Amino acid sequence: MGNYAEMEKLIDSTINKSIDNNEVAGMNLLVVKDGKEVIYTEQGKADIGENKDFKRDTIIRLYSQSKPVTAAAVIKLMEDGVIDLTQAVSDFLPGFKDQYYLQNGEWKKLESPMLVYHLLSMTSGLSYPAEDNINGVQVDKIFKEADSRLYTDNAMTTMELCNAIGKCVLSYRPGSSWMYGTSADVLGAVVESASGMKFSEYLNKNIFEPLGMKDTAFWVPEDKQNRLARTYETVWDENGNTKDMIEYTGDNLLIMNRMKTQPAFESGGAGLASTLDDYMKFATMLNNNGTYEGVQVLKPETVRYMISPTLRESSRHGFNWVGLEGYSYGNLLRVCKDPSLSPVMVRMGEYGWDGWLGPYFANFPNENMTILMGMQKRDAGTWTLTRKLRNIILSNVLE
Repeated sequence: MGNYAEMEKLIDSTINKSIDNNEVAGMNLLVVKDGKEVIYTEQGKADIGENKDFKRDTIIRLYSQSKPVTAAAVIKLMEDGVIDLTQAVSDFLPGFKDQYYLQNGEWKKLESPMLVYHLLSMTSGLSYPAEDNINGVQVDKIFKEADSRLYTDNAMTTMELCNAIGKCVLSYRPGSSWMYGTSADVLGAVVESASGMKFSEYLNKNIFEPLGMKDTAFWVPEDKQNRLARTYETVWDENGNTKDMIEYTGDNLLIMNRMKTQPAFESGGAGLASTLDDYMKFATMLNNNGTYEGVQVLKPETVRYMISPTLRESSRHGFNWVGLEGYSYGNLLRVCKDPSLSPVMVRMGEYGWDGWLGPYFANFPNENMTILMGMQKRDAGTWTLTRKLRNIILSNVLE
């Protein structure tokens, strides 16, 4: 085992260099191993204008780090016998009946329907708003309409949005490729339909309340607004060097930036806000085979299923992101299958995901360890700083 004090100094130095270079405004990082907290650090600002430090209870927008929670909800419904993953999505959402997909420039009617399984593996043919594929172009029109209604009394609901997505032409036949898109959002609507509850209500009853995740929700009420971090982006000079950090106040993927009111559209792909301590409860539950502090949320076999996906060979086309070499994908998680292919330090069987603003989650079952990072940097995802910090930790932590 490495020296945690020395490791933390190196982590702090690396983070502070990024802050000094105007690459990130502030962040926190938490590592738990064998059930014990071994590293926690917080650096920089959560709110530059108000001079608020990034703290342990700082609330961050998870964006795509919401996806593993959505997957857990779907897997829970599978465990309870409510959902069969080979059921047609149209069994739950009528907008997904009689779908078409694009092949060789022609629209073709699906001979067999999109399955819930295809949503969990991102092999559905659904895209985020984009200009480079037919589904993305059509989904973009829906998102623009939803955005125009976002702050009105007629905001688009989870069910309305997802049924509208179902009527868009798919970019390929489900199961034949992989593409990052609105699959997790559609799964939120599937949960609503299958459970008979609002998505948020299902999550509260079956995940958040049992785990004591009191700061995790699709919105941040007034009494917690002072803890919600601001979002920042880097400004570059004419020579391509970082110059400044400025606040980003826009809404992205229909997520209201300040999250002051409960949204009509509860995004399973991007909508949750949380803290490191809250998300650690969820991550620890998965590392403990479904149990956290004596409370069982998922059965051990269910967790084993959730964290051991492998894309079928016929679906791997498109799964070629830089940094995911050696990983497979499924149940809205990356899972490391071949460490020898990775350009960064990895461990066999590790899994997790990240978010658009840089929050990061990784569980390491063989090492009984979790790494969480919290930051709010526009267009970050898993970026250079994330990989540097991972490399520091994984080069020092032994089984």
